[in-house]
Amino acid sequence: MATAPLPGSSGPARPGGRPKPKKKTRRTPRQIVRGVRRRARRAAGRVRRVWRRSLQLRVVTSTLMISMTVVAVLGFFLWQMIDTAILRGRLDSATAEARANVTTVESYLNQPLATPGKQTPSSQADDSELIFTSPVDQAANALTTRADGRYSVVILNAGQVGQDRGTNDVDSRSVPQKLRDTVYRAKDGETPAQYTPLYYVGRTEAVPALALGALVDGYEIYHFFPLDDDVKTLSAVQQWLFVVGVALVLLLAAVASLVTRQVVTPVRLTRQAAERLAAGRLEERLKVRGEDDLARLAASFNEMASNLALKIHQLEELSQVQRQFVSDVSHELRTPLTTVRMAADLLYESREEFDPATARAAELMQNQLERFESMLADLLEISRYDAGAATLDIDSVDMRDVVLRAVGDSQPLAERRATRLDLRLPGEPCMAEVDSRRVERILRNLLFNAIEHGEGRDIVVALGADRDAVAVAVRDHGVGLKPGEENMVFDRFWRADPSRARTIGGTGLGLAISREDAMLHGGWLQAWGIPGEGSQFRLSLPRQAGAELRGSPLPLVPPEIEMRRTWRGHATPVLSPAVEGAFDAD
Repeated sequence: MATAPLPGSSGPARPGGRPKPKKKTRRTPRQIVRGVRRRARRAAGRVRRVWRRSLQLRVVTSTLMISMTVVAVLGFFLWQMIDTAILRGRLDSATAEARANVTTVESYLNQPLATPGKQTPSSQADDSELIFTSPVDQAANALTTRADGRYSVVILNAGQVGQDRGTNDVDSRSVPQKLRDTVYRAKDGETPAQYTPLYYVGRTEAVPALALGALVDGYEIYHFFPLDDDVKTLSAVQQWLFVVGVALVLLLAAVASLVTRQVVTPVRLTRQAAERLAAGRLEERLKVRGEDDLARLAASFNEMASNLALKIHQLEELSQVQRQFVSDVSHELRTPLTTVRMAADLLYESREEFDPATARAAELMQNQLERFESMLADLLEISRYDAGAATLDIDSVDMRDVVLRAVGDSQPLAERRATRLDLRLPGEPCMAEVDSRRVERILRNLLFNAIEHGEGRDIVVALGADRDAVAVAVRDHGVGLKPGEENMVFDRFWRADPSRARTIGGTGLGLAISREDAMLHGGWLQAWGIPGEGSQFRLSLPRQAGAELRGSPLPLVPPEIEMRRTWRGHATPVLSPAVEGAFDAD
């Protein structure tokens, strides 16, 4: 019986219920290149982060680079000086010896063509036979005896066949043509020199040598001084210079690391202590060792920490006294306020029996008592935030319902101000873990503020959501905000225009409480505005309680304003005057 394929499997199931494994897809060369680039960028990013964060690494690396440059430059010049000194000394001694040999050769060549040599007895003949040696051979024999293997000599005579001579089995091809040309152009008393390879008869490898040439009575005399020992010496000197240079660079890097560590370690400890102090650990102190600048820095840090802890303690006590005073006053005011409220309600209900002036006074007292109660409630709420006693009642709710309830509470006020509320809600649910009571209070405060400053124009309420966050934006087309007022608008009792009275009886604490509610949720409450263009307030909250908010699904700047900026920033005028005027009139 065949086994049915498992749900979600790509093929028939194997015996035992295990699905057939999927084949691995081969990566294309482009994907491989992208992966390599991505890894390279990540590695470069990690290196940059380490470079930016480590002062010791930057100092040691800089010292290492500077040391390498200095050692390389000094080593180069030192090598040049040693090379010049060795080769110059070798050239001077070779030139002196070559000139002496030229004088010797010249004395032999000035003799008669045949010189009687020694007689050698012959066992076959009765008469002795004279053997004559040519001047060239005599000169070559004399130079061979004088050289004693230290150098070789080649005597050339291009005009006479068989007159070329060489010592120590030197091959005549060792004489470079360039040197021969120089010898013929040289003045009397000059000895041209050239570095060239020296070849021997029967040997394939060449030896580096110094060649010196001279012209005597039609003969070219070339001296070859082998430089293999000098080259070995220079090579050894070069290796030692490299080894000493590397050792010196590493030693300087180690010294720089040690010195930097002695300076960076106290600074690092000071930084760590400052971070712990900023985190609230006011008892953090540094150990003071010695009497140098770092020790005085540690002592100054400890003194600063002590003074800061003392000031913070005093401010906490003062703040606690103020919070307690506000809380006590707010609670104590409830009893007389309740009594006054009962009397005011009685007078307000009987206002029709009073004369017009007394009836108007009863109405004013009723309105101001309602405002006073709202202010007292807001003060109590602010005191809870100041005391850190505010808590959230988290529940998973549909943000559309929260927005609709807040809009329903604001609808009567909007109708009295002839303001239309334009709702823009998504079609699917926008679930979020929030305290619905506090979020409704935020939205009511935003709507009341928009109605008061909207100049009777339409107010747009938009709800947006993505995978991580939800946002509500309240947009009005009223007086707007001046530059710099986007943050001041959330201050307590702040007014954009101090001369303007509150028309709906606000307490001046609504936006401040709203911001505290948003921060309690881990969210944002932000404002945008332009004078004459209106303003927009955006509430952004994480969909999951306790999650970090990284972005908002709704823009802070209204789309029509951003579009207008884009059009106006275009290089060519693409809008007609009528369209531009329509934008300006929006």
